[in-house]
Amino acid sequence: MEEKTIFVKTFGDYPLIKILDFLIYSRDYDYPITEIAKNSNVNFQTLKKIWPKLEKEKTVVKTRRIKGMNLYKINTENPVAKKLIKLNNDLIWEQTNKKEIKI
Repeated sequence: MEEKTIFVKTFGDYPLIKILDFLIYSRDYDYPITEIAKNSNVNFQTLKKIWPKLEKEKTVVKTRRIKGMNLYKINTENPVAKKLIKLNNDLIWEQTNKKEIKI
């Protein structure tokens, strides 16, 4: 069984959260949506229902096209994405500090 990240533990084990979680953790890299679904542990058909809204709101951005596939990553210039990344970093920082106190 895969351990859930602090982001998923905090906001719930929902497809959108899992997709955002993967994109936040992998923000330096771009992926085709099939890989995003696989790495997010989200059914591809479910991702296809969520994806248009992420594109429309510019939460994700198409970076390039390779061998007929579009590659995407989280849009680190998007104000909402920036706040989600910061929130994730704050959650990790808080969790790390709690573990240090328990030791």
